[in-house]
Parts: sequence; C-alpha cells; structure tokens
Amino acid sequence: MRKPERPCIIDIEASGFGSHSYPIEIGVINAKGERYCALIKPDADWTHWNPDAEKIHGISRELLATCGRPPAQICLELNAFLQGSNAYSDAWSHDSPWLNRLFYAGRIKANFFLSAIELIATEAQLMLWDKTKSHLAKSLKIQRHRASGDAFLIQQTYIATRLATTVTSQAFAYIDTDLSTPAHQITSNTPQISTSKDTSAPEKTLDLPRNQGRHKH
Repeated sequence: MRKPERPCIIDIEASGFGSHSYPIEIGVINAKGERYCALIKPDADWTHWNPDAEKIHGISRELLATCGRPPAQICLELNAFLQGSNAYSDAWSHDSPWLNRLFYAGRIKANFFLSAIELIATEAQLMLWDKTKSHLAKSLKIQRHRASGDAFLIQQTYIATRLATTVTSQAFAYIDTDLSTPAHQITSNTPQISTSKDTSAPEKTLDLPRNQGRHKH
C-alpha cells in the first residue's frame, strides 16, 4: 500500500462521548491543503448533551441551532469535497461512529472512506505522535478542539513525524552500509566535508473502515 505524503484528514467534535453522543462540527483538510468545516444542526432525536464537552470545544446548543446546517446538506457537501478519497482520523474509534450517525441522519451514502491514521503511520511515527502534535499546536498557535484546526494539526503531525522518521531511517541505513564496507574502502567511498562555502549553489531553506484507532484527547 502506497502511503500518502499529505493525507486527507477528518476530525469531528461531538456533544459528548458514548453511544448517545452525536457530531456537532466536522472539519476536513484534503491532500492539497484545501479545507472544509461546518457546524451540524442536531437531528430531531439527537438530545444528548454533555456540559463538560461544551467547555472543551466551546460550541453551544444555541450556536448549533442558529448556525448549524442540516445533516443531509453536510453529507452532500462532504461527498462533493472528498469525491471518493481515502480520509484518515487519529481518533477513529470516536470519529467513525459519529460520521456514520451523520450520514444515517442525512439518508445519504458516503462516497469516501474513513480509516484510522494507524493504517498509514509507522510505529516509529506513532512513538513521536503525541509529543509532536503538542509541540505543533503551540508553535502554530492552533485553536484546539475545533474540527478544522484539529484536522490541519493532525495532517501537519503526520507530515512532521514522517519526515523525522524518514531522516532517521536514512541515517541508520548509511551507518549500516559503512559497517559492512571493508575498512580500506571507507576513506575512498565516504564523501569529504569541505570547510569552504560553495557560492555557486543557492542556499536552501528549510461501507467506513476496518481499523480501530487512537482516542480523542
């Protein structure tokens, strides 16, 4: 399976946790960096509400009633935006049931797939995930627990951890090669470091899936 360099990410905020909770905001960022975000007007039988969850995401019932869009409209917009894409979540065990509930309420079939980020992230990436995500949230000044911002943060975390682990693996591959090279060849094969600056070259600046994922936090 070819792993994307910049995966499409979905993040969902909800009325709380548990079987009676429902989605109240959905945010998506695609492989091009384009974003979609919408507040969701609760369906008639969506009555669960956790005040502690509201303190975290800051979305009130009044805001949903006035600014939320009907589930069917959002489902159509998501299908048009994603167009059969494979999307990923770093909290699939929560986001997948909420997404299912959204499309069930809208009476529309999703034309895209949602999978756990673990399906494409390596074990080495996951070891760095939480620390990298926390660092990026601070350095990029992202408002946490709002769907659009969190989707962007998750995508950036994937990119950063992928880069970090790729550089590390390449370094170890170089070391392994050197260790297997006869001693008399190391000097001739190893690139020499010049102490003079090369002024000729410009400077460079730096039906929904199958795997259970990470938990919301």
